[in-house]
Amino acid sequence: MERSIYNKLIEWKNKQNHKPLILNGARQVGKTYILQEFGKREYKKLAFFSLDRNQKAAEVFEKGGTTADILMALYAISQVDITPNDTLMVLDEIQDCPKALEALKFFCEDAPDIHIIVAGSLLGISLHSGVSYPVGKVEELRLYPMNFIEFLDAMGKAKLASILKEGNWNVIKLLETELISLLRQYYYVGGMPAAVLAHVEQKVLQEVRSIQKQIIQDYRRDFSKHAPDREVPRINMVWDSIPAQLAKENKKFIYGAVKKSARAADFELAIQWLIDAGLAYKVQRVNTPRLPFKFYEDLNAFKLFMLDVGLMGAMAETSAESMLVGDGIFSEYKGAFTELYVYTQLKSQDIPLYYHAVDNSTIEIDFLAQWHDRVIPIEVKAEVNVKAKSLRTFITNNPELKGLRYSMLPYKDQDWMINVPLYACLTSFDKLPGII
Repeated sequence: MERSIYNKLIEWKNKQNHKPLILNGARQVGKTYILQEFGKREYKKLAFFSLDRNQKAAEVFEKGGTTADILMALYAISQVDITPNDTLMVLDEIQDCPKALEALKFFCEDAPDIHIIVAGSLLGISLHSGVSYPVGKVEELRLYPMNFIEFLDAMGKAKLASILKEGNWNVIKLLETELISLLRQYYYVGGMPAAVLAHVEQKVLQEVRSIQKQIIQDYRRDFSKHAPDREVPRINMVWDSIPAQLAKENKKFIYGAVKKSARAADFELAIQWLIDAGLAYKVQRVNTPRLPFKFYEDLNAFKLFMLDVGLMGAMAETSAESMLVGDGIFSEYKGAFTELYVYTQLKSQDIPLYYHAVDNSTIEIDFLAQWHDRVIPIEVKAEVNVKAKSLRTFITNNPELKGLRYSMLPYKDQDWMINVPLYACLTSFDKLPGII
């Protein structure tokens, strides 16, 4: 399956003075697969080491030595001669060998022609004393679950994906029925590669759901493996609360919804752990829609989103019938699925996102995006009913801005706002007139 991050890996390879690369991301989003494919396609040789399974390779880094010594030892283990520029060295599951992460500093300084990529969630690294992160000596990329465009590619709909990316609205309108059907499938399947592959190859929804539940179970085992023992129950409680939090009309994350009478101090570490693991995303509230958003953050108000709409469906026990056939799926649970869908799609493009709300006001803007030094207020509507007045009032109060609405209505450019159909939310902002 093709992933959009592949082009970024090519860019890294072709840099004259590139540094070792860390490919970060949650477990099971496809890091290992994409790096193996990249190594096989773009290099003469691939030296792949899984540090959780290859104890000998892990011991090489634990014992230390010069970069030349390390390369010689890895050659002895793998029988792959790691030579400059034509070999890709991959260290997978780097979180199981923190000393390998530390060694990247020396590879950057002493062997810059060695192409090295490490992959891992980096879970647990902070728990290892005496290990320092190679600040300034590495580059980083983030891999997310497959977005809707990547899902279409996997489904054999590459032309549809291209039409959406280009924003060819006349053609998109003609393909509306098919696109809605595929979006329904995406809501159920989500973007975890194993679930997508099962859907593409087998078309058995029960198997898809079984894989999703197994992934969730694997995450829970990670909680116990990597997190401090006292935090594990709290991590599970926060994780379990996310679907219900999104389904409520809260203007922020409510600690009392996790546990009665809970305070921020009770769950701050658990929340941060989920964020660091890539399993949850924190969207901060800003009280004033001005750039830079960091200056206007309300540090006490935020929302939590999980990494994948399909996994949330599995946690919420939503049926295939309700997702694929029912009339209300896009608005189900007060649009929680749709809000999560839009967020994860924009997140996959590394677009900085916040939200805007004021406690004593009914006005709430679902997302504020920062794009080319512009503020883009975004409203998410789960169906064709778009009568809410928050966005219109917000634009009236901030006339220098133009709003963006994602809904099930067709594309429409109005003076104050552009409506984009939900299935086209990955169309570049640059192709929306007046937004930029």
